[in-house]
Amino acid sequence: MSEAYILSAARTAGGRRKGALAGWHPVELGAAVIDSLLDRTGCDPAVVDDVLMGCVSQIGEQSTNVGRNVVLASRLPESVPGTSIDRQCGSSQQAIHFAAQAVMSGAMDVVIAAGVESMTRVPMFTPSEMARRQGMGHYMSPVIRQRYGDAEFSQFLGAEQMAARYGLARDRLDAYALDSHQRAARAASEGFFDEEIVPVAVRDATGQATGELHVRDEGVRPDATLAGIAGVKLLTEGGRISAATASQICDGASGVMVVNEHGLKKIGVAPLARIHQMDVLGHDPVVMLEAPIPATIRALTRAGLKLSNIDLYEVNEAFASVPLVWLDALGADPERLNVHGGAIALGHPLGASGARLMTTLIGALRRREGRYGLQTMCEGGGMANVTIVERL
Repeated sequence: MSEAYILSAARTAGGRRKGALAGWHPVELGAAVIDSLLDRTGCDPAVVDDVLMGCVSQIGEQSTNVGRNVVLASRLPESVPGTSIDRQCGSSQQAIHFAAQAVMSGAMDVVIAAGVESMTRVPMFTPSEMARRQGMGHYMSPVIRQRYGDAEFSQFLGAEQMAARYGLARDRLDAYALDSHQRAARAASEGFFDEEIVPVAVRDATGQATGELHVRDEGVRPDATLAGIAGVKLLTEGGRISAATASQICDGASGVMVVNEHGLKKIGVAPLARIHQMDVLGHDPVVMLEAPIPATIRALTRAGLKLSNIDLYEVNEAFASVPLVWLDALGADPERLNVHGGAIALGHPLGASGARLMTTLIGALRRREGRYGLQTMCEGGGMANVTIVERL
């Protein structure tokens, strides 16, 4: 079986809700990243076999197979197909897995795995809530309700349950959020994100370019303080999580080019990394966000590695409780975790986050000359993907 290599990785800088990327149609934002991957590799667009696009809210501007529509808005020829993937927050990480499986099998040689989400133009929960308001029912079927009783499938409640179960006090969650902003601000000021970010024009509400370029993640707060974070109202009365310790609503796109040995020969560019191990695991859908722990353990076992072999880890900061519980449960080194900040500072553009984390992870491995990197994300419905890459 062939190996799977990551040839190039890129992302837009995160845009805050109604911010610098709000004027972009998500299809065109995704196309900008794909075009950048072509530019970075010098790849002939015609050799791309498929585009796999992660997107969670597939409705409105992100409906009707957003992956194919991104292809049609890019420089890729019409002959390149595209499809859309929804594994909730791990959608574009799953796209990477599917791309790797395709090239490893030899069925394809060059696949782009990407993700896009405009949380400004297609707000979170729009697909389910709009349908519910129109009398079209709810995804919680009678059998699911019978199996789980009155339990609510809620990431917000899950984050609180994890914090309570593992004894995370609010002050530790707040301190973690501050650290995320500080790490991201330091990485930005030192230019660590420059290579991975695709510069795109700032567009106003009508979609017209303003003449400025969007090259910095808008959510990063260099002036954040512990007192300011501690003063943010809790999401639930008597809880521990606030908006400041949750991931930021964000607009963005990201992508990686995945190839096998034949793809390498076609394009003639040295790869950045090799995909060493892939795993995905289902877990408790009520607590929902705990799945990265058993998924990481299984992935490491299957890879024949220990956590001590991993130089850097990216654990998506859906809420501060997720990476903190992961650290505590696995006895991991906090100095190797999300070294350039995470979604609390950089934003969480849902379907684009998986490939965004991979892009940042590869860049950090190269900068620190590490060998192995591990990425994992909690996902709606109680799932988690894990990807282990080896820097080349």
